[in-house]
Amino acid sequence: MHDTEKSDFGIVAMKPTNKTGLPVAELVEPRPGTKGNAEQQRMHRTQSRARMSQSLDRVRKVARLKKKERFTALLHHINVDALRTAFYALRRKAAAGVDGITWQDYEAELEPRLRGLQARVHGGVYQPQPSRRTYIPKADGKQRPLAIAALEDKIVQGATVLVLNAIYEGDFCGFSYGFRPGRGPHDALDALSVAISERRVNWIMDADIQNFFGAVSQEWLVRFLKHRIGDKRIIRLIQKWLKAGILEDGVVIVDDRGTGQGSVISPFLGNIYLHYVLDLWAKRWRQREATGDMIIVRYADDLVVGFEREDDARRFRDAMRARLEEFMLSLHPDKTRLIEFGRRAAVNRKKRGVGKPETFDFLGFTFICGKSRRGNFLLQRKTRRDRMRTKLREIKAELRRRMHRPIPEQGRWLKQVATGHFAYFAVPTNGRALNAFRFYITDLWRRTLRRRSQRSGLTWERVTRLTDHWLPRPRILHPWPQLRFAVTHPR
Repeated sequence: MHDTEKSDFGIVAMKPTNKTGLPVAELVEPRPGTKGNAEQQRMHRTQSRARMSQSLDRVRKVARLKKKERFTALLHHINVDALRTAFYALRRKAAAGVDGITWQDYEAELEPRLRGLQARVHGGVYQPQPSRRTYIPKADGKQRPLAIAALEDKIVQGATVLVLNAIYEGDFCGFSYGFRPGRGPHDALDALSVAISERRVNWIMDADIQNFFGAVSQEWLVRFLKHRIGDKRIIRLIQKWLKAGILEDGVVIVDDRGTGQGSVISPFLGNIYLHYVLDLWAKRWRQREATGDMIIVRYADDLVVGFEREDDARRFRDAMRARLEEFMLSLHPDKTRLIEFGRRAAVNRKKRGVGKPETFDFLGFTFICGKSRRGNFLLQRKTRRDRMRTKLREIKAELRRRMHRPIPEQGRWLKQVATGHFAYFAVPTNGRALNAFRFYITDLWRRTLRRRSQRSGLTWERVTRLTDHWLPRPRILHPWPQLRFAVTHPR
C-alpha cells in the first residue's frame, strides 16, 4: 500500500434420552461425533462471529466518525461469543503456559468454562497467571525470548483485541501492516515493491527498533490507551497482563517495561505504542519537513522509509532517533542503515565508480536493484540467505531424528515443510532460490538415508525418483506486486 492509503477494515456427543427433562433411568452410550455434529459446531462458531461483528458495528462507526471519542462502556462486548471466537482463533498445537492446559483439554468442556470465565472477567475477580518464558533461535544465531501465556489468558486477550480492533482499525495509518485484520506480510511487501518501483525513491532507510517488545514503557502505553479507552475496567485488565510477570527458572520477574512478546495481545499493544510514538509523527514529518518524495512501510517493529533526497533521509533518521529516545526506545545500531537504492541508484553509483547498489532485508526477503531482460530497472526479491540456512539446519536435525522412520512418513513430512516454505517465498524473481531450497532438501534426505546402512546402495537416480514423488516442484504462487496491489487498493 502507498503510505497515503488507508484500508477499512472431533467432539464426543452424548446420545439424547427419550424423556428430556425427566430423571434419566440409565446411562446412555456415548458416540463419536458425526458430520452433522461438526456442521452444527461450525455453524455455532460462524453465528458467534456474526453476532460479534454486529455488536461492534456501532463502535466501528463512532470510532471512524469521532476521532477523539473516548469509549466508556466496552467490557460488556467481552461476552461468551467473543471468548468463543477468540478460543477458536488460537493455534490448536500451541505450547501450554504455566497452567499446562492444552487447547484440546479446554475444548472438552468449552461452554461451561467460557461462561465461568466471562463471570470472573465481569466480576473483577479474573487474575492472569505469569507467562512462561521460552526461547527460539533467530536467523542470526541469537535467541528470541517469548512469553507463553496460560490458555484462559490467551482467550481473554484475544477477545479484548477483537473489541479494541473495532476502535483502532479506523485510527491506524495506512502504512502500518503488522498484525492487523485483513493484512499480512505480503501486503507490506507488495506496498514496498510498488512504492520503490513507481515513486521517486533514491534512498532507503532500513530501520529496526532494538528489543522493541522488551523496551516498551508500560506507563506511556497506558497513557496512549486512555486517549481512546475510557472504560477503566478494560484499562485495569490490560494493566493486569502487563504486571502478571514472566516465569523463568522458577522465579516470577515483574518489570515496568515490555509487553511480553509472544502473547496474543502483545502485537496489538505494540501497534498502539508505535502508532502514537512513530506513525503519527512520521506522517506529520513527511507533510511538513520533507522536501522531496517519501514513502513509509512498517510491519510491527520493522520499518522501511524511502526518500527522493539524501538530506531528507539523514534529517529524518536523526529526528527519528531523538523521537524514539523520548519514549524509551532506540534504533538498533547494526540493523539500521541508510543506503542508496532505487531506479537510478545503479546508474548514479556507476558514474561515481562506487559499485553496485547495496541490498536490504525486509520480512524474510533481500531486496535487490536488478534489471529485466530488456535492461529496465526491476526490483528483485530473494529469500534471505540466513533464513534459508537456518531452515535447512532445522530440517537436517529433524531428519536425523526421523532417520529410521519409514520413507513414506519422511516424504510426507518433507512435503509439508517444502509446501509451507514455497507458500511464503514463491514470489516473482525468487525462482532460483526456490529451486536451490528443493535441491538442498533432496541432498539432506539422500545423506540421511545413506546413514541408515553402511551398505546403502542409494543412488542419485533413486533419490530423484523419491523427491519427484514426494516434494512439490517450485513454482511462483504469488502475483506480481503491482497486480495484487491494484486489486487490493484500487485508486
